[in-house]
Amino acid sequence: MPTTSSQLLQARYRRDMEPPAQWNDVLTTLLSHRSVRSYLPAPLPAGTLETIVAAAQSAPSSSNLQTWSVVAVEDADRKARLAELAGGQKHVRAAPLFLVWLADLARLEDIARRQGVDAAALGHLEYFILSVVDTALAAQNALTALESLGMGGVFIGGIRNHPEKVAAELRLPSHVLPVFGLCVGYPDKAVATDVKPRLPQQAVLHHESYSAENAAPAIAAYDVSMRAFQREQAMEPIDWSRQAAGRIERLGSRVRMAEAVRNLGFPLR
Repeated sequence: MPTTSSQLLQARYRRDMEPPAQWNDVLTTLLSHRSVRSYLPAPLPAGTLETIVAAAQSAPSSSNLQTWSVVAVEDADRKARLAELAGGQKHVRAAPLFLVWLADLARLEDIARRQGVDAAALGHLEYFILSVVDTALAAQNALTALESLGMGGVFIGGIRNHPEKVAAELRLPSHVLPVFGLCVGYPDKAVATDVKPRLPQQAVLHHESYSAENAAPAIAAYDVSMRAFQREQAMEPIDWSRQAAGRIERLGSRVRMAEAVRNLGFPLR
């Protein structure tokens, strides 16, 4: 497993890079991230969930409105049902803890009612975006925290395959949307995983203004890196650009996402 800054950067970009002038343990944790889908059956130590949530609540929040919540699921039957709703993902069942992250405007609506304030503004698109952004920031903090404690996780976007059914399973009130899940547990080290390469910085880093001129060669280089990674992982090699295009074509059940969001109480005016 890569441990030095140079090794971690090489693993992330699949090319040699000059070691940075500054480095610390936080950067090591962040650059060591890999998705974990195989877990030991060991339970999490007492207080782990509360520590993870404290880290999540330490993330920035727009106007300090804190428009998110999370449901911690440990019951095996409920995890099994959520796994099926998320596309039959067996790691949802295997993880000792499954967190469902929620964009939550119900709490603000209740506060407005108690304060005698018209809450109609919560129906505007801005508040929906705000709540989803808050949710993502909090969840990423939680993932970094659990990884720093020797655990692993993987986000489950499949929780949006059937938002209304997930909402019913978790008894969510109106104005609450399940955005994604997060499996949490100790990685089963018998199942090897590696750091997945990311796009070269030339494709995502722009200086002063947006420029697309470097994107095509950067993506071509990334296709090569991803094919090498897939071979190492005993996967069928396929260009990332072809894979990305294919996923755009296959939106699946999420094609009705706008309808589902409105059904869950977000008018998106």
